[in-house]
Amino acid sequence: MSEVYAARRERLRERCAAGGSATALVTRPANVRYLAGAAPPGAVLLLGSSEDLLLCGAPPSGEAVEGRPDEALRVQVLPRAGGDAAVAAADAAIAQGADSLAVEEHHLTVTRHRAIGAVAPRLRLADLGGAVEQLRVIKDEEEISCLRIGAEIADQALGELLESILVGRTERHLALELERRLVDHGADGPAFATSVGTGPNSGRRGHRPTDRRVEEGDFLSVCLGATYRGYRCEIGRTFVIGTSPADWQIELYDVVFAAQRAGREALVPGAAYRDVDRAARQVLDSAGHTEGLPALTGHGVGLEIDEDPQLAPAAMGKLDTCVPVTVEPGVHLPGRGGVRIDDTLVVRPEADGGPELLTITTKELLAL
Repeated sequence: MSEVYAARRERLRERCAAGGSATALVTRPANVRYLAGAAPPGAVLLLGSSEDLLLCGAPPSGEAVEGRPDEALRVQVLPRAGGDAAVAAADAAIAQGADSLAVEEHHLTVTRHRAIGAVAPRLRLADLGGAVEQLRVIKDEEEISCLRIGAEIADQALGELLESILVGRTERHLALELERRLVDHGADGPAFATSVGTGPNSGRRGHRPTDRRVEEGDFLSVCLGATYRGYRCEIGRTFVIGTSPADWQIELYDVVFAAQRAGREALVPGAAYRDVDRAARQVLDSAGHTEGLPALTGHGVGLEIDEDPQLAPAAMGKLDTCVPVTVEPGVHLPGRGGVRIDDTLVVRPEADGGPELLTITTKELLAL
């Protein structure tokens, strides 16, 4: 993997050079991990003119650090009272003879920015922008493999839950059980806070589980994800509890299922982000569901659960091959409940079989 991290840093170095900076300071944790292999708490990465450095404080006793730093990097551990790693990195850049430093202004706090300016007043600070995030959009096959394994774990956890007795249990209890099962099957942990919604709470995007108990005839919507080696995936499904679905439940489910299928089928290399969103949204609009729809149909996943690209009405840009995204349309009817169907897929060309579906739990409307 050392060659992979070195190649990533070299691509970033080329972008920095094109912008007039020979050095760069990366502070956003996911970006540090992408370029260095690990991001200990408070760590920053300096792309220096003569040497790259990973600077971090000594981790608290017993605290595990995800990932392993690239062996080709020199790791500089600051003393516990050694101050801010970003400031120390700016000092190191000066020692290497730098006169400019590109920083992640979208992540760097005002306090940190001022501290760097104070310790290195002659160092010209430029904005690195979202350069690292842009590099992260297209995944290599090793990254996709991690996402694939995470999806398998999430599928396993969800499948086991569906085989258990659900009536009478609370949303909160079910969410905690799902997260325990993720870890039992080898996940680093949940990719985000697991959402379980029942009855009138079902179908809400980002619903926080409550103490409401599952009842016969409820819609049950579940959204969970696994983190595996730092990479995060997502799956969402909706079921009916106990009895055959009511007519309104079947009708609503069919509409959301059709919208999700339209979004999945639109995932082709070269497709505009907003066209993928439009494909799913038009199905819901045609069925009369125009109010309260989610702001987007999907988003990228990787070292963070919500990253570029954004599949939204005003999003600019086009899909590339090997970009993992979610497709997650949903409809929530206030006071009644709703449906959400969510998959993680990887954009692939038609010659390779089209989009690769990572989350494979059935999308049939099951009565549990």
